[in-house]
Amino acid sequence: MRITAMGSFTLAPGHAVSWLPTAATTAAAGDAPTHTGPLTFLVENHVRGCAAARDRGAPHRAYLGSGTEIDGDLDEGRMTQALNSFVRGHSALRTWFETDGPRVAARVVDAVDVSFTAHDAGPVATDEQFQRHIADRFGAEAISTSFPGFAFGAIRRPGSFTVFFGCDHALSDGASQALALTEIIDIYTALGDPAKSSGDAPRTGALPAAETCGDTQGYLDYARAESALVDHHLSGSDELATWTEIFARNNLELPGFSLDLGLAPGETAPVTPVEITILTGDDVDRFESACRDAGSRFLTGIYAALAATDAELAGRTDYYGMTVFNTRMAAPQFASAQGWFGSFAPVAFAIAGTRTFTELLGAADAGYQQAKLLAAVPVQAALGALVAAGASPAALASTPNLLSYIDFRRFPAAGSDPYERGIIFTGEGRTANASLWINRDHRRLYLGSQTPGTPYAQHQVLRYFAHLCTVIRSVARDGDYTLSSPVEAVA
Repeated sequence: MRITAMGSFTLAPGHAVSWLPTAATTAAAGDAPTHTGPLTFLVENHVRGCAAARDRGAPHRAYLGSGTEIDGDLDEGRMTQALNSFVRGHSALRTWFETDGPRVAARVVDAVDVSFTAHDAGPVATDEQFQRHIADRFGAEAISTSFPGFAFGAIRRPGSFTVFFGCDHALSDGASQALALTEIIDIYTALGDPAKSSGDAPRTGALPAAETCGDTQGYLDYARAESALVDHHLSGSDELATWTEIFARNNLELPGFSLDLGLAPGETAPVTPVEITILTGDDVDRFESACRDAGSRFLTGIYAALAATDAELAGRTDYYGMTVFNTRMAAPQFASAQGWFGSFAPVAFAIAGTRTFTELLGAADAGYQQAKLLAAVPVQAALGALVAAGASPAALASTPNLLSYIDFRRFPAAGSDPYERGIIFTGEGRTANASLWINRDHRRLYLGSQTPGTPYAQHQVLRYFAHLCTVIRSVARDGDYTLSSPVEAVA
């Protein structure tokens, strides 16, 4: 599995098949009861933002997608059973939202009412036709203010087929995408021949009958747990106090890209995707060994390399970033659930006084360990505390520059052909940032970013990424990296 640009999803010609809800399911979705419990801040904010964009006439691009190649002829009936079972087994995928602006409410379709059917969607002969096909489907169907908030389809041909799944971000995240298609294929395989299942049994939804399905720990349960955490932290917690202290040291502003991208406040530009291989093969292991030999770890090494790049290109004496945490890791009952299970936390540590990558590792490790504790604070609690501390709503309304790290070797289906052939991608709209997605698999360490597509911004992000690669490659080759000049503290 790898994260890449949507345009990198290419395939052999074939015939498109679309799975759509039956008329009975569509009617049941319209009559679905309203969920009375809380929703997460990230989901509510996303739904409001998408509705506002729709009202402006902007195309819908706030989705994630995944795809893979499967050996063998497509059995449409069996795939229909697999999709029905998969959706029935995940409450997030049976959820859609209504909003009038301030208010966001969830409607949840009962598992017994879910049923999809396959429809012929015509030939797909070129990559351009395929890109248009999935962009049209995702833009029209992967919208969480209607049911279903996802699109599922296949391109069949003799001897193999392609499957793809696109979902509104309110109902999915990167980990969900890494799990979704392999789970559907597990169910599909088991329905045809259980002996060929990639595991002992499909992880969820093993039986296609609606009455056997329905998760007991899904997104809405997670939202209730998060709501309780909000109350806990707003009543006063050490973690929330540390959030506030870190932001106070940084002008009560969210982290931005380390170099000026030439955009005015509030200005965005069309996305230009960037993907760069940092290390391959044994060099990835050598970088990890250098980190471990210094008493640290692989991910800490990434932060140390970022800090060295910030120091040398931007003159920073402190590292200040915002990282994405997959909150499934802190709640095992949600480990295989579909939905948006995420939190953000600041990573902050001193660069001043260091001369080498190895010297940075200790501070980077402390900064990351602190961020893991701060990730327990839900986003709305942190933002509420920052407003109370004097941060301007406009500053907090901006999207921070984010860092995500995913090790794709750690997912349950790693090693299976569908998983290893798979890709994950996102819709490409507009951005003012160059958030960084650093990923590792069995073959390489690489970075991806959705960057502002202006000449000046491209010059800035590409020189930053090139320098970051130089630092990491030097550590892999030499075991360390010496900064061009010592970083001194500001008096």
